Amino acid sequence: MAGLQLQEGQSMQGLRWQVIFPFLLSWLCHSVSGQIHYSINEELRKGSFVGSLAKDLEINVKDLSRRKFRIVSKISEKYFSINLDNGNVYIADRIDRETLCRAAADCVLTFDAVVENPLNVFNVRIEIQDINDNPPAFIHDTLTLEMSEFTSPGAKFVLRKAEDLDIGINSLISYRLSANQYFALGEKVSSDGSVFPELILEKPLDRETQNKHELILTASDGGNPVQTGTALINIIVTDFNDNAPIFTQDVYKVSIRENIPVNSTILQVSASDEDEGVNAQITYSFSTNEKHVIQMFTINLRNGEIKTNTFLDYEENRYYDISVQAEDGGGLAAHAKVLIEILDINDNAPEISITSSSHLIPEDSPPGTVVALINVHDRDSEENGEVQCIITDNLPFALMSSGSNFYKIATKSKLDRENISSYNIAIQAIDKGSPELTSRKIIQLDVSDVNDNAPVFDKLIYTVFVTENNSPGASIFSIQVRDMDSEDNAKITYSIITKSNEEDPLSSYISMNPVTGVIYAQRSFDYEKSKEFNIQIIARDNGSPSLNSSTTLRICIVDQNDNSPVILYPSSEVDTFEMVPWTSEQGCLVSKVVVVDADSGHNAWLSYFLQSSEPSFFTIDQHTGEIRTSRVFQEKDIMKHGIVVLVKDNGIPSRSASVTINMVIADHFHQVLPDLSNQSNKEEPQSNLQFYLVIALALITFLFILTVIIAVVSKYKESKYSTPFGSLSTSLYPPVDPRFISQFNTGTLPLPYSYDVCVTLDPSEQEFAFLKSQHNVPVESLIDADNSGIEHETLKNSAVGTLISQFSSTLTFHAKSRD
Repeated sequence: MAGLQLQEGQSMQGLRWQVIFPFLLSWLCHSVSGQIHYSINEELRKGSFVGSLAKDLEINVKDLSRRKFRIVSKISEKYFSINLDNGNVYIADRIDRETLCRAAADCVLTFDAVVENPLNVFNVRIEIQDINDNPPAFIHDTLTLEMSEFTSPGAKFVLRKAEDLDIGINSLISYRLSANQYFALGEKVSSDGSVFPELILEKPLDRETQNKHELILTASDGGNPVQTGTALINIIVTDFNDNAPIFTQDVYKVSIRENIPVNSTILQVSASDEDEGVNAQITYSFSTNEKHVIQMFTINLRNGEIKTNTFLDYEENRYYDISVQAEDGGGLAAHAKVLIEILDINDNAPEISITSSSHLIPEDSPPGTVVALINVHDRDSEENGEVQCIITDNLPFALMSSGSNFYKIATKSKLDRENISSYNIAIQAIDKGSPELTSRKIIQLDVSDVNDNAPVFDKLIYTVFVTENNSPGASIFSIQVRDMDSEDNAKITYSIITKSNEEDPLSSYISMNPVTGVIYAQRSFDYEKSKEFNIQIIARDNGSPSLNSSTTLRICIVDQNDNSPVILYPSSEVDTFEMVPWTSEQGCLVSKVVVVDADSGHNAWLSYFLQSSEPSFFTIDQHTGEIRTSRVFQEKDIMKHGIVVLVKDNGIPSRSASVTINMVIADHFHQVLPDLSNQSNKEEPQSNLQFYLVIALALITFLFILTVIIAVVSKYKESKYSTPFGSLSTSLYPPVDPRFISQFNTGTLPLPYSYDVCVTLDPSEQEFAFLKSQHNVPVESLIDADNSGIEHETLKNSAVGTLISQFSSTLTFHAKSRD
């Protein structure tokens, strides 16, 4: 039966429960510690009602879930449960009083009922009442006694008693013996109060008449209904054995420490028998069927030595009451009691259990915020079970006592998640035993973030170099910020700060991924237009309120070699003529090529070269573009030279430009006019050129044969001359350069070179000038160094003979012009 039990001395019409230790725990939380008593029978069905705990504690049933109403106990949690809907306590599992408390007079289960907000702890004691659920039982179902036929009537034989695991009135009450004519049943009370059945012989036995008797011994308890147990007594009638064994003590007492080694001898019982032979041979045994005794101890059958069979534990059993029997060879037995007291040692470290814990706390929580409630328990007794609890590390948390064996953990200063985001609070419990034992418990506490840190850029100014002509849409830079906050407070959004009044907004050049911070080029950059951009970037977090910071990104455009050199002088659109005096010395400056390159740096470093597969009369400075004579001119040198100037920059790959300069070697302006006048004939149709080439080839062949003939005739006369045309020379004219005749082979001078500048044809002008169109030069008064015009006119008007005559006249005119 369940019911509320008041403390002794109080009236049943008084308080339903009594508060034992009410007090104010701290300024943070108010806890009340009280004690409630209930009494129930064992073996109640699962779900049976125990008591209205919430009602008895005067707690509103509606607040039970919010206040986390619960049981705190490792043992009682198995047997009891609380219904949060009505606050009642119910049976959660089968309760067997004999298993929990064995033969103890009082069997009480306790647990702590805990509520929060505010925090209160109540002690609940539930007394388990015994019911008659165990019948008396004998150790052996069959008892065998050997009695001598000479046993006198009135002899008493003590039998093994029956055991009943119940207590009080439910335990063993009486014995009865089945009907017979020889024996009666009596009782023997030992010094400790134990009752043993005695078999009393009422009349002499006659072995020859009946050598065996079978009796039924019945043990009854006082329960309702009464339960019984029986044993069969076999009495074998033997020859005379008139002395039963006698123990040296009726009760043996010994105290041993719980850490005694296994198989240690704790005591030795002894009994004596005045008989001789087999009747004096004594056998010792435990007169009990309790499993925990048989498991813990063994007794030597011959000498009565009792040893430990396994490790003892004071916290499991503090004492043992063992009945020992000494039986002789004739079946007579004596009984004694062995009381073994177990002494406690400090073999149990304190146990720390977490009753309530918050795994997450905001970093802006005020000092004094409670984060956990712990319970500390030590199974040892007295000083070995007294525990002191501390926080081992220097952490911003304090440990405050909150009733018996309960402690609260609260903050003692402000927290900073960016400094320490998680705490492992190490709780150490130390008992007062010798040596002292300790235990540790780690409580992990994470600090949740608040948005108290703005994003931070690594630099105030970032510089990135981007090569021009980049691919539109390609990423050129990635910028990141550090935000010491977490989760949404650390989610960053990037953006570019633009001005609405900009003529060419940066958005047309640059875009930015707002999530990753990657910067992309919207279009290709041109170094020649813009060499640098400065953009403002702002980073905002996703906290509330949002925090931000900004930085400057300097984008420097790196030049690529995407521009070829541009020749300013001489112009490549018109033919350029430069007049070089015959008297020029070696290294004389005759012209200069003027070139510009829109690129910069190495890409704009220019080098000048003359394109020629033969030795040239001119050289060009590789770095300045100045054209100079390579040697002193001779009379035999060709008058007109077309040189090609190649200009290369230093880029990779290199770019180049070229221009052709016509160098005319003459001392006076009028000497070059006839040759230049023939420039108009260059426009002759290409269709007539092949015909002229055939005629020229035939002429060259003829001249070659003529030269050979003249050389044979005059080989001993004019050996100092190198040309077969020496007969044409006079004192008025210098020898004609035979290479001049070679001009007729193709009709044009070879043009292996190109130049960049020209000088004015008028000697009065001493500066460089760009040439105008060719038609501005009087054709009729210029000398054409290219004789294609003469050859063309001659071939049209006469045959080969006429051509030779005209060629001779031309040589004469040329000699006069040189003069």
